[in-house]
Amino acid sequence: QVQLVQSGGGLVQAGGSLRLSCAASGRVFSSYTMGWFRQSPGKEREFVAAIGWSGGRTYYADSVKGRFTISRDNAKNTVYLQMNSLNPADTAVYSCAAYFSPFFSRTYDRDQYDYWGQGTPVTVSS
Repeated sequence: QVQLVQSGGGLVQAGGSLRLSCAASGRVFSSYTMGWFRQSPGKEREFVAAIGWSGGRTYYADSVKGRFTISRDNAKNTVYLQMNSLNPADTAVYSCAAYFSPFFSRTYDRDQYDYWGQGTPVTVSS
């Protein structure tokens, strides 16, 4: 069992930056692929970014590529999402997620993920 607790988020002006954190407890964090997803009102949850167990592999949605950076610190059992150049279209509830697999594949598929954080709102004002 893995528990994920998120922090960060809030209100920021367009062009600004925020960093989300997701702290894991339970089973060995370094064995899990971690991802970030987001959901806006009236829309389905969508993939944002993923990172492999060692941090050596990452994958991003086209909409955030070049602006967002996912990283992890296995010593702290924490994954981060640094969000730069934010715009109002990035407004959503952001959730971290985890799944155990030796393979870094289909990381964009939310059905892959077994554990989810509580979600944290990010609002970008114009």
